[in-house]
Amino acid sequence: MIQSPLASMTLAFPRANLRPVLMTGVVLAAGLILSGCVATRGFVREEVAVVDTRVNATDARVTEVAGTANDALQRATAAQQLAEGKFMYEVVLSDDSVKFPSDRDALSPEAEARLTELATRLKAENVNVYLEIQGHTDAAGPEAYNDELGAARAEAVRRSLSRQGIALNRMATISYGEEAPVADNTTAEGRAQNRRVAIVVLS
Repeated sequence: MIQSPLASMTLAFPRANLRPVLMTGVVLAAGLILSGCVATRGFVREEVAVVDTRVNATDARVTEVAGTANDALQRATAAQQLAEGKFMYEVVLSDDSVKFPSDRDALSPEAEARLTELATRLKAENVNVYLEIQGHTDAAGPEAYNDELGAARAEAVRRSLSRQGIALNRMATISYGEEAPVADNTTAEGRAQNRRVAIVVLS
């Protein structure tokens, strides 16, 4: 039987040559593991930062919605109290000294003085009353715009009374726009009378 020379050959590496190879493999493996950990920590930090930003944005939106809802609740409560109230008297800002200029919602100094008198009276009477502040316009301009202008005039009065100590939850505003004239809209004098705010005081 003839034995092949290849079959009898053995491959042998000296241990001195294997040690550097093994050490190099260990170092490379450790490097890969460490780099993976560093990358993972960086990724986690980035994801946490993104989540924190989203949470902060959500908190801000929740706060804004809560404030809007609270204001709407106060207005709804005031409207209900107004609906149940008993008429006491009415103050109308429409005479020459306090009337609104055309296409304007700013209060004149005379109107502010009249509102100061009303606020002083309400606080002196010390009675739980509710105010319905009605904004009116003349018939010049589009109807939708006049609705907005009437609301702005009523809100200007509401803010003025609030600055003088009248509680916001005791006042409600409504705009009638051009729907409820008290004078002829075809004349300048009539249109001036229609540009007004009426304050209805209810107990």
